[in-house]
Amino acid sequence: MASAEGETLNFNVGVLGHIDSGKTSLAKALSTTSSTAAFDKNPQSRERGITLDLGFSSFTVPVPEHLTHTGYCRLQFTLVDCPGHASLIRTIIGGAQIIDLMMLVIDVTKGMQTQSAECLVIGQIACNKMVVILNKIDLLPENKRQAAIERMTKKMQKTLESTKFHGSPIISVAAKPGGPEAPESATAQGISELIELLKSQAYLPRRDPSGPFLMAVDHCFSIKGQGTVMTGTVLSGSVSLNDNVEIPALKVTKKVKSMQMFHRPVNGAMQGDRLGICVTQFDPKLLERGLVCTPESLHTIHAAIISVNKIQYFKGSLNTKAKFHITVGHETVMGKVMFFSLPPHLNPEESTDGFDFSKEYSYQDSYLTKESTNSEQDKVDGQHGCDLLPKQQWALLEFEKPVTCPKLCLVIGSKLDTDIHSNTCRLAFHGVLLVGVEDKNYAETFLPKLKVFKMKHKEGQVERVNDDYSVIGRSLFKKETNIQLFVGLKVKLSSGEDGAIEGSFGQSGKFKIRIPNGLKPETKQILNSSSKKKSKAKKEDGDNQKEEEARSDGQVVLITLGFKRYVFDPQKKMTQS
Repeated sequence: MASAEGETLNFNVGVLGHIDSGKTSLAKALSTTSSTAAFDKNPQSRERGITLDLGFSSFTVPVPEHLTHTGYCRLQFTLVDCPGHASLIRTIIGGAQIIDLMMLVIDVTKGMQTQSAECLVIGQIACNKMVVILNKIDLLPENKRQAAIERMTKKMQKTLESTKFHGSPIISVAAKPGGPEAPESATAQGISELIELLKSQAYLPRRDPSGPFLMAVDHCFSIKGQGTVMTGTVLSGSVSLNDNVEIPALKVTKKVKSMQMFHRPVNGAMQGDRLGICVTQFDPKLLERGLVCTPESLHTIHAAIISVNKIQYFKGSLNTKAKFHITVGHETVMGKVMFFSLPPHLNPEESTDGFDFSKEYSYQDSYLTKESTNSEQDKVDGQHGCDLLPKQQWALLEFEKPVTCPKLCLVIGSKLDTDIHSNTCRLAFHGVLLVGVEDKNYAETFLPKLKVFKMKHKEGQVERVNDDYSVIGRSLFKKETNIQLFVGLKVKLSSGEDGAIEGSFGQSGKFKIRIPNGLKPETKQILNSSSKKKSKAKKEDGDNQKEEEARSDGQVVLITLGFKRYVFDPQKKMTQS
């Protein structure tokens, strides 16, 4: 079902790289059939000489030998020319989910630059295969060219060593010898070798026609007498003639009147295909970029729970309550994060496609990494913190304005306001959207279902013995605290006894603790001797009381109260396991 005859296999190749590395020239040199959205059709991008949008173009070759068993006889490479300008990174992220192979274009005279590194990061998240293109070899002096190419190849191999693309093929070309000013007739170098390399790297991508239809539209225009054509790439599901499709951003549903793939009429298309859909009575000015889908299959959400992973090149910390640019589907909005995980003794079953509301989760001030857990644990007891590192971490995202997106889509958090010349990776974390919250009043309706707790610890000390089964405590609460709320909570004495808070004692924040199994004789001895010392000190000199207490502080019996408080519990109840 990949085309009219079912004989052409479509294979999407993302062309990524730093601005001015020559991506568009490379796509031009490779392509024979341009689609409507190819090669900087945007007037703004023509003026500035940079690609502002995802450009699509294609070329077709006979199916390579290793794919003849698939039944296809032609292989169509669709080149997705992603913008390299740093502020347009959200466009790349939007296109990343449809890419089967990535071409990372590097200017051989400059090597890796900020955006090439960010493209590499996106590739690692969204793609499994890569080819590195060293472009502009015509700019190297001929007598030193080979040595310079070998040097840069070694450098790139080293860069890729720590990524999933280690061992990726590296090839050198000159997509447009002589640069932008050179005549169109200038012959590109190394292109036929590159096509052979791409053929050898092609595979049968996993395409799934099931599930709701979703297409990323990158261009919309009208054809006189026929209607409005929306061109794009099918991200999921499939579509047939006469199906109804929805444009969710406009809340409009239209019937599919006709379809084309690269100028050929087709009856159906599925995930991964490049497609033009023709509908009637729709003004193309209303939609330049966006999504088209099975009616009511997308949801507009105000908050989300995602599984989350930090991007290793991001230098900052990921703190709860911090704001990030969140890219979900084809939209980027500001959002606030809160990180959480299962308590250390519980490890999640390996599953990323659902979220379990029946479990209790532990609140985190920030995303936990090896470094952060090591330093925390060293403070505690000098052990290594790797045991403390949760196997999986989640984040609650709260958006400043609602976003429309498919279920289980890729989510990327970035700090796009960082200076683009600062040479640091601005992509901070990535994840998969597990739960989208459509209710605007989610703080009242949804959040209380999310059982995220903070552990609270309070410490006070025993003032004196009351009787064999109770003591009076102090310094656990402020004077104005309503101790009634804490009645019944269990406490532990540093001398080993377990007790429970029975109620307040007097007006100054003191309280009574019941010790069901009774005080140990040695505890009574410590307490009685320290209260004797205190009263003696009081008699001798009121000012000496603190000094005396400090001297006998080996003899103080501490009270520890530990309880859980659920972050989203409207009653702010305290519970103890």
